[in-house]
Amino acid sequence: MRVVALEEHFAVPALVRRVDPNAISRRGFRPRKAPAHGPNPLELLPEIGEQRLKSMDEAGITVQVLSNSGPGPDLLPGSDGVAMAREMNDHLATAIARHPDRLAGFAALPMQSPDACADELARAVKDLRFVGALINGTTEGRFLDHPSYDGLLAAAVELDVPIYIHPHLPPEPVRQAYYSNLEPGAGRVLESAAWGWHSETAIHVLRMVLAGTLDRHPRLRLIIGHMGEMLPVMLARIDEVSALDIEHLKRPISRTILDQVWLTTSGIFSEPPFLAALLTFGIDRIVFSVDYPYAPNTKGRDFLDGISLAPADMAKFTHKNADALLKLKVGAG
Repeated sequence: MRVVALEEHFAVPALVRRVDPNAISRRGFRPRKAPAHGPNPLELLPEIGEQRLKSMDEAGITVQVLSNSGPGPDLLPGSDGVAMAREMNDHLATAIARHPDRLAGFAALPMQSPDACADELARAVKDLRFVGALINGTTEGRFLDHPSYDGLLAAAVELDVPIYIHPHLPPEPVRQAYYSNLEPGAGRVLESAAWGWHSETAIHVLRMVLAGTLDRHPRLRLIIGHMGEMLPVMLARIDEVSALDIEHLKRPISRTILDQVWLTTSGIFSEPPFLAALLTFGIDRIVFSVDYPYAPNTKGRDFLDGISLAPADMAKFTHKNADALLKLKVGAG
């Protein structure tokens, strides 16, 4: 069975070392505890070769679509951010060229320079053959509904590629308001993988709806991870409580999201959230992902082996939806 995984990560330590450590710290990056058993995900990130392919083979994963795991070019202003994005994308393109039947890529973009984002996305898609871009959360407090990113969104539509909205660590005012005065480990987890970045990504999508951004770009396609970042269980509630107050949109909020958003299973391997996603978004909008190396490929495979879907639906889930969304031919021969 062909299996495509969309939210799989890499890093380029030599490029990250160019970023001012103070900028990294201000953005909220904190030391992570290494697992007591098994490999350290941070040590696996830079490797885009035999070790990664071996892990994919062991789990029966045909293709990984790779994206940068921060810190990245969104932390650098001006020409420095543009240069880092180009070098990071070139690095990934070189790695993909060594294994073109197993790997594909999402572009990293210089998000502090909105005018340069569209150009770099076009270069990445046209010259490097990337299949879209991945954005890590907010940039200097700005979401993608900010008018400065309209050119980027228009370029994604013109190039016919999706934008993956990935979580990021919260801006400092949010961290202080919601996640401070806890034990350091508890605060770090609550603001990120345990809750915070899922709610922030849901807010990111909802802002794009409520600001009219998705109405202005009705052919824009978005991808979000982690079983829909809690949106599947909230869509009906959002529509119900919004009915009397929101009149400026062309479509109901849930309709806009279901029209323009795809979701992946990255990092969540239990059945209840999958069923919620299936019942709200439908099988045509759900794409398999692992979140490697933060989650092991074998865990993704165990999840696949444990769910019950009709063969046609399983084919959509494991590769057909991804192939159609990304126009992906990698590994399909």
